[in-house]
Amino acid sequence: MREFVRKLIAATAVVSMLAMAVPAQAETARPGWRFAPPPGVTITDSRPRHALALQANPHVSPIYLRQVVPYATAEHSGTIVVDTRQHFLYFVLGDGRALRYGIGVARDGFEWSGTHRVTRKAEWPSWTPPAEMRRRQPGLPTFMEGGPNNPMGARALYLGSTLYRIHGTVEPWTIGQNVSSGCIRMTNADVIDLYGRVKLNTKVVVLS
Repeated sequence: MREFVRKLIAATAVVSMLAMAVPAQAETARPGWRFAPPPGVTITDSRPRHALALQANPHVSPIYLRQVVPYATAEHSGTIVVDTRQHFLYFVLGDGRALRYGIGVARDGFEWSGTHRVTRKAEWPSWTPPAEMRRRQPGLPTFMEGGPNNPMGARALYLGSTLYRIHGTVEPWTIGQNVSSGCIRMTNADVIDLYGRVKLNTKVVVLS
């Protein structure tokens, strides 16, 4: 009997020592639990705002996802063709193909067309709303530094001496719509991709 009691006391002591040695964080390793995140990381169940996850957005059709498509054109490879009616931007690849992106275009009364060249490229561009735009929208700032909250988005391609640009947006759900004051909007992921392909002096054809 004494031997049994001695062994029981010894086993209890071992269990107590193990419990003290295991960190409290290991509690989350129990079946049905997930490991706790490292310090400084917060787990959230909210839907990520991924610019290309358009299938999950009922307001934007998956047709506007970036993809290579057949495209017959007389323009040389490397040319940008903007089809404002269809809400597509084509980067001509040649051999009857183009890389097609979904875009947002000018709303009624702000449409335009023509041929220009890319005269400047900018990463995380700043934004200086034109005086005409500020008169229409008095609450706009006179200047805004580039960054994730800037309406110009992650990249911008400046077209000739015009005020128009091909740029990113903080409102990816507007792709496929007539929403801007003349600029061509792309998702940030798409404009970053296009930016890496386009060189200065690239020809840009905007169709009416």
